[in-house]
Amino acid sequence: MSDTATPEATSESQFGTFDAEGNYIPRQIVDADLGGVDIEEAYTSTMVLVEDGQLVTGTVVRVDQDEVLLDIGYKSEGVIPSRELSIRNDVDPNEVVSMGDSIEALVITKEDKEGRLVLSKKRAQYERAWGKIEEIKEAEGMVKGPVIEVVKGGLIIDIGLRGFLPASLVELRRVRDLQPYVGKELEAKIIELDKNRNNVVLSRRAWLEETQKEQREAFLDNLKPGERRSGVVSSVVNFGAFVDLGGMDGLVHVSELSWKHVDHPSSVVTVGDEIEVEVLEVDLDRERISLSLKATQQDPWQEFAGSHRVGELVYGRVTKLVPFGSFVQVGDGIEGLVHISEMSAHHVDLPEQVVTPGEELWVKIIDLDLQRRRISLSIKQAAEGGQVAAEYQEHFCDHAYDAEGNYLGDESSEGQQAWEEYYADAEEDAPAAGTTGTDEDGNEYEYVEEEVEVEVEVDDVAEALETDGTTEAAPAAEAVVEEPAEES
Repeated sequence: MSDTATPEATSESQFGTFDAEGNYIPRQIVDADLGGVDIEEAYTSTMVLVEDGQLVTGTVVRVDQDEVLLDIGYKSEGVIPSRELSIRNDVDPNEVVSMGDSIEALVITKEDKEGRLVLSKKRAQYERAWGKIEEIKEAEGMVKGPVIEVVKGGLIIDIGLRGFLPASLVELRRVRDLQPYVGKELEAKIIELDKNRNNVVLSRRAWLEETQKEQREAFLDNLKPGERRSGVVSSVVNFGAFVDLGGMDGLVHVSELSWKHVDHPSSVVTVGDEIEVEVLEVDLDRERISLSLKATQQDPWQEFAGSHRVGELVYGRVTKLVPFGSFVQVGDGIEGLVHISEMSAHHVDLPEQVVTPGEELWVKIIDLDLQRRRISLSIKQAAEGGQVAAEYQEHFCDHAYDAEGNYLGDESSEGQQAWEEYYADAEEDAPAAGTTGTDEDGNEYEYVEEEVEVEVEVDDVAEALETDGTTEAAPAAEAVVEEPAEES
């Protein structure tokens, strides 16, 4: 008798009927000619015998949200809980069975604490499937089924039971996004089988390798190092990016993605990008292809070396300080080293005494080693002047260079402006010709205009500026005014 069956007493259906107490009577008893035999005796004589673990076949007589009732000819209908209906999780019973379906089930228990016969359609399916799957594995055959679920680390395929397909074995290369595979029917090879643990491990990659072996061999034979191919980025990993060349995937190692430093491959390419790559190596034995993206691009070092030479001045930005000097970026992806001995004309103990990261300044190229990709630079020698690299000349006025391209200075520079201000102040402070004055000893004298030719040292200039306005400093001040005028 079932607690869940509550039809009206003595109601009939195509499956059977119920007596006044609500007990289910199979259709064969209702239809049988009892010939005077007591109905209870007839009912007992037709009732099947069941044992735990037994496979039985019955007819679906009721479908609820949480269970299905199955008539197997027992004294009461069997109950199949929704979790025992399918290998799929959280399914609607109406999607699995319908009224009147004839299905096979396994007896979990003849009588639970509520007196019910509990059955499992899922476990019956497992029992039938195991035998078949063991035969397939023994014959090294393939299984086929739809993907029903994405789980941690892979996919679940319905092959009569839950077969686990690891993510690393879905394709010839690892797949990151498994969701698009749900609902697709896949073919795979059984690589592990453990009935005690209900464990079945599958490999689609093994199936792909076997079915595509001839195509791969032909593809690799036609692929030669040095040739360029177009492809699509199929996946991005920490150590590089895989590119689908139309027959197989090749790897672009992170060191071959760009001429610049790459923190992570995703900063250069993304899945789905169409790119051109150059074949570096084809390993026929391991069936691996090494590719390069940067080989298809202009080498910035070649470009820099072709447009610059030793002795030129270039403008750069300090990127990093090290105990032995500082690195300065002088081009796109090009960094050179200013050794600590080349940072200043005076002794330097630490690079930070001269420069700071991010500072922009002029440096002179003192060595250019293309083969080793190294540039030696000098701040000290840049201060002495020299020829400025061609790409910087357009940022200054034409008059700042002579015929050979040597930098002469800019009339609008701060230094030029300072000299002009000094000239103006000297003219305003100079006494007019014919005026008289008195020296420190009380002697009178008269100012006259005359040309004075004096060779002045750097220290004299400083002293003249400090003592400006005294009578003794006048000749030196005149020399300071006249000397730059002659040089300019």
